[in-house]
Amino acid sequence: MKKNYPCAYFIILLLSICYFSPLLVHADEKIGLSNGQTIYVPAYSHIYIGNREQPFFLTVTLSIRNIDPKHQIKITVINYYETQGKLLKKYLEKPVILNPLESLRYIIPESDKAGGSGANFIVEWKSDKLANPPIVESIMISTKSRQGVSFTSRGRAIITPK
Repeated sequence: MKKNYPCAYFIILLLSICYFSPLLVHADEKIGLSNGQTIYVPAYSHIYIGNREQPFFLTVTLSIRNIDPKHQIKITVINYYETQGKLLKKYLEKPVILNPLESLRYIIPESDKAGGSGANFIVEWKSDKLANPPIVESIMISTKSRQGVSFTSRGRAIITPK
């Protein structure tokens, strides 16, 4: 009499997925070196709470991290836009060099409500050598009374026409 062991097959499949999962890549994530990118970074100067969509204002920190251990990168553009796409602020007058493993940050204070719930940054970088793309993210945080809110948004490389 032959026995069927569907549970054993399931466990083997599950263990295989767990073993190989570090090798998996998200569908929209590309692994590879680059010599430059334009990165769109979502930001939120406020979110809405409650049934009446009351705004909850947030401090926004833009973080740019050169994760390449050997090569510097050059940040050429950091622009902040509001919900309807209007440019609010250009942060750079000249390019900024980020050495290997160096980071920089820019802060939009909680009192600056101009960005809105659809605010965003455009960050452009380039390098003379192929380098690991930087991690560019926004961190939003605020506290009111006994309520605290904090979350992050990771930037995404976009293709811009030349």
